[in-house]
Amino acid sequence: MSITIEKNGIRVERTNDTDRWNDLVERSPQGALFHRLEALEVQADHTGATFHPLVGYKGQEPVGLFPAFTISKGGVTTAFSPPPNLWLPHLGPVLLNMGKLKRRKAERRHRRFIDGCLDWLDREYAPKYVHVRTGGTYDDVRPFEWNEFEIQPRHTYEVDLTPGEEDVLASFSGDARSNIRTDDDRYDIDVGGPEAIRKIIGQVKARHDEQDEPYRLSPQFVVDLYRLLPDGAVRPYVCDVDGQFAGGMIALADDERVYRWQGGAKHDLDVPINDLVDWAIMRDAMDEGIPRYDLVGANERRLCGYKAKFNPELVRYHSLERGTRMMNLLTDVYKRFR
Repeated sequence: MSITIEKNGIRVERTNDTDRWNDLVERSPQGALFHRLEALEVQADHTGATFHPLVGYKGQEPVGLFPAFTISKGGVTTAFSPPPNLWLPHLGPVLLNMGKLKRRKAERRHRRFIDGCLDWLDREYAPKYVHVRTGGTYDDVRPFEWNEFEIQPRHTYEVDLTPGEEDVLASFSGDARSNIRTDDDRYDIDVGGPEAIRKIIGQVKARHDEQDEPYRLSPQFVVDLYRLLPDGAVRPYVCDVDGQFAGGMIALADDERVYRWQGGAKHDLDVPINDLVDWAIMRDAMDEGIPRYDLVGANERRLCGYKAKFNPELVRYHSLERGTRMMNLLTDVYKRFR
């Protein structure tokens, strides 16, 4: 039977009331598409991990959710949020009912919630290594630092879509505007389904193979997300040139953001496929009132030049690690699942 942790008035437990989970995700300022129960269960299925839906309470009031995953290999247990090899931008905890509190009380409640979640993992599984990657809206990672986590700042770009189509386009670099306004009529862009997903992932995999870089994302994982998440959450944008598949991008969308997730592989055609696909994604988001376009990553120097031409804002998020990753056995296990 799963234990319950009491931490100075905050109770943390592995909830069985998963019917409420998505409602709580939607109520949290940090809640994102990746936190939805359907997405979490698919993450566990495709990594062989055990999913732990941890919830913290103050009395009967929920104060936070922490979706955690454990993987045991070779007698060693590791814990993740999100699990490895899925290329998800972030996961980690989300907070609830903090906005009504003054800073001192909110920080104390937040700290005790994180302490309780980490204690729960330690008592139930004693993981030798823990890795958490938070999103940009989760901006106070001190409770992890105080629990001896190493904090590594990371960055992504976000385009503010609220000014509207004309002003957003005007803010782009000259070459981006020129590419988007092309009068080349050889291309068509549509949002497809599972077949489009497999084509896009296959193209990205081939590009990684050419560069001798690992890419373990399963197209079936993306197809499962497409089938289980709400309509429009997974959007495989496909660009055909002269009637043939040329490239595309799998975007993920919720009410607050569209994520430029997988795709954008380099190609040899003279049609500016990636610029056109990015603009199609942004235009659809603006039509739906989604305020931001997350370009998913601003950490690789060679990719920043392309993304920066859309005049994005730089947003910080965090990679959090605790444990003895340099132990030979644990390192071996970790590399297998990264």
